Amino acid sequence: MGYVTAVPHPRPEAPGTARAGRLSLAVALLSGALGAAVALLATRQQWSQGTATVAGGAFPLTAKGSDVTGVPAALAVVGLAALVAVFAVRRAGRLAVAALLALSGAGIITAALLGASDSSALDEQAAQATGDTSASVDTLSHTAWPYVAVVGGVLILLAGLLALRYGRLWPAMSGRYERSGTPQPRRKAPAVDPDRPEDLWKALDRGEDPTGA
Repeated sequence: MGYVTAVPHPRPEAPGTARAGRLSLAVALLSGALGAAVALLATRQQWSQGTATVAGGAFPLTAKGSDVTGVPAALAVVGLAALVAVFAVRRAGRLAVAALLALSGAGIITAALLGASDSSALDEQAAQATGDTSASVDTLSHTAWPYVAVVGGVLILLAGLLALRYGRLWPAMSGRYERSGTPQPRRKAPAVDPDRPEDLWKALDRGEDPTGA
């Protein structure tokens, strides 16, 4: 009596899994792009203000986010590039790029929180205004823009975490742009009409024998 061996068939992707992939992709794209824009915008705004005491009285000083630290803006650009690169790589490469995206968001958060209480940029301005290298800023205060940069970092971090968790379900760049390594057929040389001198010259330029010998 013979036995019938059941051959397992690949299970189709569950509708819930496909839906999760589409939803996570949309959220990651939106949060990543929005986070980079928010972080870049925040670094161009005023983060801190204060005064320096000079001979004529108090001299007002202000510092933008880019004056305090250049890390958030740089990491926002890196995160945006990583968000695009996620779709150009697969498997281990996608995981690595997704990790870079998440780390960019975490770096923006850390740098912005540290910059929220940093007075070094204003101290440097106070030293230049008074001509005293040991001078420091007085009545230091900070705006809410460093925390806006933190929000941008959180959004980029969210995009990176989604890419790490669901990136395997996302589409990749079309393979038609990749080299397959298959030798391409050689184009057939056009026929040479011996009664047309221009065809004879073109054949000679191609290194062919126009007589067909």
